[in-house]
Amino acid sequence: VQLQASGGGLVQAGDSLRLSCAASRRTFSNNCVAWFRQAPGKERDFVAAISWNGGTTNYADSLKGRFTISRDNSKNTVYLQMNSLKPEDTAVYYCAARGYTYRTQERYYDYWGQGTLVTVSS
Repeated sequence: VQLQASGGGLVQAGDSLRLSCAASRRTFSNNCVAWFRQAPGKERDFVAAISWNGGTTNYADSLKGRFTISRDNSKNTVYLQMNSLKPEDTAVYYCAARGYTYRTQERYYDYWGQGTLVTVSS
């Protein structure tokens, strides 16, 4: 599965952005997908995950209520809606996919997109 993340950019604190993760394969609908992010000088962290049918989602505790993950399997795309952005949300955001079984840990993800940079100014 090839993944293409997009939608990043430079925004101000309080703004919203929607990231997209487009997959190259029609069977993407069988994949669990997650977003991770890596801030400058820090390790990559879990952001959110969604099961193959969208029925199960999880978020990093600090992001609950501001970020929403969703998917449209007819478009082979997973989205990350980010609201009320803060400067500390500045990072490269990566989408990743794995098989059918739902996981949130990075080590279980086999396929990775190239990342999209989100910069939030204060």
